[in-house]
Amino acid sequence: MIPSKSSRRQPVGPKHFSEAGLYQPTLPRRLYVRVLRQRKPAKGGLIADSRSALPMKTRLFVDREIWPIAGTFTISRGSRTEAEVIVCRLERGIGIGRGECVPYRHYGETVESVLQQIETARAAIEAGISRTGLLAVMAPGAARNAVDCALWDLEAKLSGRPVHLAVCETAPKPVVTAVTISLGTPQQMANAAKLQNRQPVIKVKLGGEGDGERIRAVRAAAPDSRIILDANEAWSEAMLPKLMAISQQCSIALIEQPLPAGNDAILATIPRAVPVCADESAHCSADLPALVGRYDCINIKLDKAGGLTEALAMRDAAHALGFAVMIGCMVGTSLGMAPAVLLAQNTAFADLDGPLILANDRPHGLTYARGKVSPPTPALWG
Repeated sequence: MIPSKSSRRQPVGPKHFSEAGLYQPTLPRRLYVRVLRQRKPAKGGLIADSRSALPMKTRLFVDREIWPIAGTFTISRGSRTEAEVIVCRLERGIGIGRGECVPYRHYGETVESVLQQIETARAAIEAGISRTGLLAVMAPGAARNAVDCALWDLEAKLSGRPVHLAVCETAPKPVVTAVTISLGTPQQMANAAKLQNRQPVIKVKLGGEGDGERIRAVRAAAPDSRIILDANEAWSEAMLPKLMAISQQCSIALIEQPLPAGNDAILATIPRAVPVCADESAHCSADLPALVGRYDCINIKLDKAGGLTEALAMRDAAHALGFAVMIGCMVGTSLGMAPAVLLAQNTAFADLDGPLILANDRPHGLTYARGKVSPPTPALWG
């Protein structure tokens, strides 16, 4: 459940583990700040995606981190009390770049499998592979996301030019983000919605049976908020007509992944009184053509796409096919959200409240205020 107060989260360090599973502290904050102050920006030029932009040898470090969740976070597939993330750190000279990913078991990922994928690509990464080259070496997913975002961050630190100059058409602004209400009884969810009823957008986790009552209860508790429903594949074809009608009656803005991925063809044959968004059905750009006619919106997540590089291409491809776009996230820290805030500039929806679900966040974390999340500072990422 999301805290009612919006603010910059108080940083408290997570549990850190090396690749061997041993406790390993991260770079001390004082040392990191000193390195940033000593760096001299390069002369001119955009952030380059080439080996020539990174002339020195790259060193790769990978950490596991466990971040407690504030209470319990529940969706249709189960409950969690902590978030386990992997942080990729790249060092080249005095430049340090970081990227965070969240292995997702529903997609066949574990912490161990993601660590192994990164280790398999170590030689190419330390040889100075480009972001474009990385697309051919690593498959879409969490592992590539961590490495790709670390490369973006490293290039920004070495060039002295922030990432937003390369990926945003204009200076990035705070983005309206949904805040998430965990799955529970209708009364529990109504109570949670009352605490969030001044938020511009609320995302509601659903679970199948009883969802009609949940939808009505949340709408009554938050009459002025835009509401996104997220079924996480929990509805059946038989449930769809009734729940779609209730959603229309309750002025729901969007229904996210009502049916299981691979069993959603019926969406192309029925009236969609409320726009429907693909999440589990859409991982990367190659998935999009098959979804035309079934969905109205695409939820792009860095951990699914495999990094900011592919996510940018996927966003543009989705728009070209006529889809609206949501930029979403897994439950992780501000380091994992930072690239997504830049990606979410000028998209229809953003669901980037992952750090608010945690008990604590990183130093220099993103600022959340009045239903918006601000772009990252260079001290965090980019």
